[in-house]
Amino acid sequence: MLRRMTIVSAFAAVVLGPSAYGAEQTGTLPPQVQAAAESGPAATDVRVGGDDKMTRFVVDLTQKIDVTAFALADPYRVVVDLPQIAFRLPPKAADQARGLVKAFRYGVIMQGGSRIVIDTKGPVRVDKAFVLDAAGDQPARLVVDLSVTDRDSFLRAASLETRAPRSPPVKPGEIASKPAGDPRPLIVLDPGHGGIDNGAKAASGELEKDVVLQFAQTLRARLEATGKYQIAMTRSDDTFIALAERVRFARAHSAALFVSIHADAIPKSEGQAEGATVYTLSENASDAEAARLAEAEHKADVSAGVELTAEPGDVANILVDLAQRETKTYSGQFARTLVGELKNTARLHKNPMKAAGFKVLTAPDVPSVLVELGYMSTKDDLKLLTSTAWQAKTATALAQAVDTYFAPRLARGAVGANR
Repeated sequence: MLRRMTIVSAFAAVVLGPSAYGAEQTGTLPPQVQAAAESGPAATDVRVGGDDKMTRFVVDLTQKIDVTAFALADPYRVVVDLPQIAFRLPPKAADQARGLVKAFRYGVIMQGGSRIVIDTKGPVRVDKAFVLDAAGDQPARLVVDLSVTDRDSFLRAASLETRAPRSPPVKPGEIASKPAGDPRPLIVLDPGHGGIDNGAKAASGELEKDVVLQFAQTLRARLEATGKYQIAMTRSDDTFIALAERVRFARAHSAALFVSIHADAIPKSEGQAEGATVYTLSENASDAEAARLAEAEHKADVSAGVELTAEPGDVANILVDLAQRETKTYSGQFARTLVGELKNTARLHKNPMKAAGFKVLTAPDVPSVLVELGYMSTKDDLKLLTSTAWQAKTATALAQAVDTYFAPRLARGAVGANR
């Protein structure tokens, strides 16, 4: 206990500053903090201190907020949920790694909610998670105290939680108001990643989540301009949406087509790849790269701190169901049509049609494809992905593929998902 108190005291002096404990709030904030506070809560700096036994994680805030924190395993991480705040952290703030903290990331996970996920080097216990009031020249501070534990103790502690704190379900973007009985098919566009989940990152700093959102917005405008379709997006801003929620959204609104939009990246050690790829669902991946990508998408969903709600057998059951329905056939038809259109306007991967077990494609009654527009890790692809002209041209090609796919269905008045 004495050692514990000594370490905490050292943290107070080194990490938080001399007024961290025992100081009385003066009611006066530094001018720069006061200005930021007037525009809503924001995080302005991060510090990590400690060793491989105890670690303190501190975030400077412009005002006091409520927080909850809990630990998760596989991978080991601590999730801190807080109200929606602006993250105005220094460029290299997330590069800090010390003590039990391996890495951390942050972002919006829903309207009104933000999240910080702290990756830890092993099982940890959250000893404290609280927010200090601003005091003197010190801003308000979020403090998370972590201590090392063993896996058995970690699991026992987790089993005692009757209801672990969790954020409420994320509600994807709403569908624009349409007249009652609108017969037009509904297309769901799904920009990948978002919020705390950045997706792939280019060496020059561009993020997949931003690139695909911009493209989805361009595509939405192209499709809406035809007047033939209702369009909905799983996200229309920088918000995290769990994979299962994306699928549920499409099914709940009886979507006639689901298009998930992504941009890939591969490590330098694996060489270089370029061009767009269109994926459909399959229990068995078409190749090792397809399997890697599907696994990476699933890990990104888990590591954002969200528990996957599907039971272990759900994906397998859905795959069996898909094989017995027309959905898989329609997905393949659209994928082939899309590749045919893209080859005239965009660079394609050497194997442009692939299949893998992407969770986001598992709606049993909605034809679904996942489009990888290109590689964030390839210089030439990145130049295209971030080009407004290229995005417009490629969105037009994708819209044409949608027209070709739906033309016979619209002609005979069959606009349901599997007709």
